Amino acid sequence: VQLVESGGGLVQPGGSLTLSCAASGFKMEYYAIGWFRQAPGKEREGVSCITDDDTTYYIDSVKGRFAISRDNAKNTAYLQINSLKPEDTAVYVCATLLKCTFDSKEYRQEVVDWGRGTQLTVSP
Repeated sequence: VQLVESGGGLVQPGGSLTLSCAASGFKMEYYAIGWFRQAPGKEREGVSCITDDDTTYYIDSVKGRFAISRDNAKNTAYLQINSLKPEDTAVYVCATLLKCTFDSKEYRQEVVDWGRGTQLTVSP
């Protein structure tokens, strides 16, 4: 069972990119998929989540800029990020969950597996 993120890098403010989360060893379609991020010196926070029936959730600070999706045939989830801001700089980690939640206590109980993360740096 493995989740592998890719697509991070150095991007200028205002730019866009898409992160990918590829699953292997199991079928992603049976789980919710969450994207979390952790900036230096800060706690990990959930930013977006998609349920097994494709209902999507976002925290307020990313609404309108982030778009989560999944392709069950490719066993891969995505996070498209637009209008990047320096405060989006963080390690982005995907996870499988039993249900979508951003609550810092709840998600620890709901996460099944974590990826290792991909670094996104937003800087001129």
